[in-house]
Amino acid sequence: MRFPAHTVDTAPEPARRGLRAIEKHFGHLPEAAARMATSPQLLEGFQRLNALFESTSLPPLARETLIMTVAVRNGCHVCVALHTGRLRALGAPPELIAALRTDQPLEDHKLEGVRLFALAALAHAGGVPPHDLDLFLEAGWSEQQALEVVLGIGTYTLSTFANRLTGAAIDPELAPPA
Repeated sequence: MRFPAHTVDTAPEPARRGLRAIEKHFGHLPEAAARMATSPQLLEGFQRLNALFESTSLPPLARETLIMTVAVRNGCHVCVALHTGRLRALGAPPELIAALRTDQPLEDHKLEGVRLFALAALAHAGGVPPHDLDLFLEAGWSEQQALEVVLGIGTYTLSTFANRLTGAAIDPELAPPA
């Protein structure tokens, strides 16, 4: 296998602290992180970006909506499984989760604004047409939050690309929500 699933002991030294933190957080070492550790810089970069994204003014359900939008668009089965579980833990309605997993419109106007804005940003490489930005703002979001969506897209593009490149599998712990 080109990208081994490292353990804390087999990972390159600079990745070990990050893997320990991930293992402590999840109660196990997810395969995606274990494979990302092949590049300590990638692992650390994702961890730092994710911490920044989690600190944005976007509420948790909006962040998860964005993450699922990117994960589904990029075909990352690992992220879809993990974030399906996170949505359930947040108490998201099953209809919302199903719509996000199948790239369907959302009933919640504000969350649909996040989904559509993210798709527009991805489709236009950040050059979002003014009309699409207006729809995002009219849904109740701010210009600051538009830029926070860009941060989330960058963070989870990095993750989804790495997971697909390394062939990371869904951990058994995530299988039920998948």
